[in-house]
Amino acid sequence: MSVDVFELAHEHEQVVFANDPATGLQAIIAIHSTALGPALGGTRFYPYASTDAAIEDVLNLSRGMSYKAALAGLDLGGGKAVIIGDPGTLKTEALLRAYGRFVQSLNGRYYTACDVGTFSVDMDHIARECSFVTGRTVAHGGAGDSSVLTAFGVFQGMRAAAEQVWGEPTLAGRTVGVAGIGKVGRHLVRHLIEDGASVVVTDVHQPSIDSVREEFPPVQAVADTEALVASPLDVYAPCALGGALTDEVVEVLSARIVCGAANNQLAHPGVEKQLEDRGILYAPDYCVNSGGLIQVADELEGFSFERAEQRASGIFETTRSVFELAKADGVAPAIAADRLAERRIRDVGRLRGVWLS
Repeated sequence: MSVDVFELAHEHEQVVFANDPATGLQAIIAIHSTALGPALGGTRFYPYASTDAAIEDVLNLSRGMSYKAALAGLDLGGGKAVIIGDPGTLKTEALLRAYGRFVQSLNGRYYTACDVGTFSVDMDHIARECSFVTGRTVAHGGAGDSSVLTAFGVFQGMRAAAEQVWGEPTLAGRTVGVAGIGKVGRHLVRHLIEDGASVVVTDVHQPSIDSVREEFPPVQAVADTEALVASPLDVYAPCALGGALTDEVVEVLSARIVCGAANNQLAHPGVEKQLEDRGILYAPDYCVNSGGLIQVADELEGFSFERAEQRASGIFETTRSVFELAKADGVAPAIAADRLAERRIRDVGRLRGVWLS
């Protein structure tokens, strides 16, 4: 059964399908909202099982970017793009430049950046055809790898969650399970080790595990995510792809906190209530993982790592505000985060209706 784009994307402003047979490019760009400013979001290069799967992913991710930018206090809207295919075999300079021309055709309604399967050097190729690119290499005046501040922000959110549950904003003496130790997960492990936490990891890519354990010998590894969530944990940090928090995972999870870098962690509506019923505090993903967005957004005004890091440190207070509203309104933190984001989109976005020359 095929996806009805208009039914799934009823909130979205625009969905663009880009096709360049000569390079093999098949991409989808989704613009969820430009109420607060131009849409910004990364380009994911991934071998989706079907076009329908790619459509669903890009729509969910772009909506999440609108909420992420709003909650982070940025004057940006939400967008996302996916390129369908295996980046290991399909990615070429020609394909990236063809993709850049499609982004350019949107005339600034959408700014792209890195995501799963794309890197700063890829953004440099795209920028040869496109003016609306961020997350570029340092050599080209960019911010470089946005995973650095993504991990830093997740760690700040985790500290706020620890304060909520245990009374102190530290993970010292706690056991944290990290699922996915790629670009972001690896940096998160470093923050946790430096804070005095015990860390258990898993990843589908064995060399990533080997590399992390070589750098941080105290880190333990388990075979897979199923084994990790069944382990005795204080905190579970999903840092791979979305949909990590399923009914089955919530049922067996021993952790008191869920706080990770993955987007769209809740497998379906209602999971946030199940977490609450089990006494597990969920730090909403788009709240805590906005450090990378803050980093690449800062690049648009001339990048300063110190300024971006200072802004990302505010994720601690933002996460604390989400927990406070959740308690005051008697709702799950995921709902409280949505309310805060929607309030800003409504209140500030309304001003865009006042025409200025």
